[in-house]
Amino acid sequence: MKLSGNFHGHYGIQHNKQQSVVERQSRLKMLSARVLGFLLASGVLAAIAEGNTRSFKEDTVQPLKKPATCFRCIKTLSSFDKQGHRGCRGLLPENTIAAMLHALDLGVTTLELDTVITNDGHVIVSHEPFFNHEITTKPDGSFVRPAEERSLNIYRMNYTTTQQYDVGARGNPRFPRQTPQPATKPLLRDLISSVEEYVKVNNNRTLPLYNIETKSLASTDDLFHPPPAAFVEALVGVVSAGNILERLTIQSFDFRTLRYLHDKYPAIRTAALIEEGSRGNLTTYLDSLGFVPTTYSPHYSLVTRDLIDAVHALGMKILPWTVNSAVTINRLMDDGVDGIITDYPDLFQ
Repeated sequence: MKLSGNFHGHYGIQHNKQQSVVERQSRLKMLSARVLGFLLASGVLAAIAEGNTRSFKEDTVQPLKKPATCFRCIKTLSSFDKQGHRGCRGLLPENTIAAMLHALDLGVTTLELDTVITNDGHVIVSHEPFFNHEITTKPDGSFVRPAEERSLNIYRMNYTTTQQYDVGARGNPRFPRQTPQPATKPLLRDLISSVEEYVKVNNNRTLPLYNIETKSLASTDDLFHPPPAAFVEALVGVVSAGNILERLTIQSFDFRTLRYLHDKYPAIRTAALIEEGSRGNLTTYLDSLGFVPTTYSPHYSLVTRDLIDAVHALGMKILPWTVNSAVTINRLMDDGVDGIITDYPDLFQ
């Protein structure tokens, strides 16, 4: 079967077709008036409407050969949100417990990670809902080929089967500073318990925040993942049991999951992820979402000072991803962003 959707990238914005048309139009009119009122009054409507559609790839910013010192980061240490992308993907295998613990050692305030669902209902930590050919070794010791990776569908496997695939020993060819080590995709509950215990043992540390993404796409509901309600309920069950709700943000490119969270669990913070190269603007994205989330999280190439001002005026934080250059981190901090998601948390040191 030919599958749609860019699984190696981030999942796109989806519309909830089951939502009442009348209710949706009413909510969006109020939201649009609020956003447009600010933009007209501040004179930045034209700048935001133009957007920034420069073509960047997530990893085109070449990582530094040696860690650079980010002096401005040090100056705002207490207020700036330093997020380790998939733990510290540039340094250790992504979305593993080892990567999370090392990110804590490097002083991150927030652990950023991704979640998918197994056939037997377990929430595991993975960026794709299948085994990525770049990092995976099969049970027989051979490497996963690009043509077969989507057939290794985690939503069609039970948890025990997923643990037969190694996702760390090969390293990652796009991250030359990453230290390879054997690893499997962990259960979210095990990752949380490991992190919380690690902090307790090192009792001079502050408990971290968690920024957890739902990896879903409307076109692959029931194929690579459950529909939004089932996905969110499974995730909320794990994070509730882990006692991290007060330190949690749930982020997604799939706005259906964010709308479900907003309606069912309004106390949980939400972050709207915006894809690189997007041609929309703040108004259109908030109209699509239907409410104002806690955080607006665009690709860093889309961030301008006008956008930062507009986001802050609506009471949101702005958190760009994925920034792998100390120079760019400094520039974005000077512009006024509230945090940075990076594969290299050592750039904050």
